[in-house]
Amino acid sequence: MDAAIDRHHGTSPPTAMILAAGRGERMRPLSDLTPKPLLSVGGKPLIVWQIERLVAAGFANLVINVAHLGAAIEKTCGDGRGFGATIRYSREREPLEVGGGIATALELLDREVTLVVSGDIYTGYDYASLLPRLAAMKATGDAPYAHMVMVPNPDYHRAGDFALVNGRLSLAARPQLTFGNIALYRSALFEALPRGEKIRMLPLYRDWIARGWVSGERYDGVWANVGTPDELRELDGQLAAPPSEKILR
Repeated sequence: MDAAIDRHHGTSPPTAMILAAGRGERMRPLSDLTPKPLLSVGGKPLIVWQIERLVAAGFANLVINVAHLGAAIEKTCGDGRGFGATIRYSREREPLEVGGGIATALELLDREVTLVVSGDIYTGYDYASLLPRLAAMKATGDAPYAHMVMVPNPDYHRAGDFALVNGRLSLAARPQLTFGNIALYRSALFEALPRGEKIRMLPLYRDWIARGWVSGERYDGVWANVGTPDELRELDGQLAAPPSEKILR
């Protein structure tokens, strides 16, 4: 792994991948006819919120993986020019899980470090804050090889995922936080993985964290993983509320 990581040098514009291939089973029946990232809150599809915030932060080179109703996502997002970006697509015959999606899209991603975010979260996180860390990761072949943004545990996931101890993620420590579906990854982490196959990320995370390869940070601002129709309606209502009544920004 270390040798593979050391091979990557040079500079390139920052790249972000938006994960948008999933079927959104918990969002049914809404996601039967509309891909989950195209469901709207606050007058915009979830994925458009992500695109606009990524571009505003300097991540104008975007890759979106698509599968379920992917043509609708491509029609909405186009080639990115309407957002001031360049958008390319990694097309999957069926959703390949997060690991398989990233591995399959690898040739479209930055050869060194890519920001990967979910297309169905709503967040006020400032993606520009990751640019110095991205640059630092590119400047060295040393760990960390991934950097994950963690959030306070939502009600539906009270146990959390991993602990954050002195800037590194831990499997054993307590209390644990929830992964916010925002992360920087070295491309070398995925080089040896098969393309076009389903690969879950949790076993990879556990291995990488056990090896001391993953740094992290805690984000306490606006963040919502929109999983069900009720959660979608609640978020939409919050965004539509008068300014004096808003909880989300």
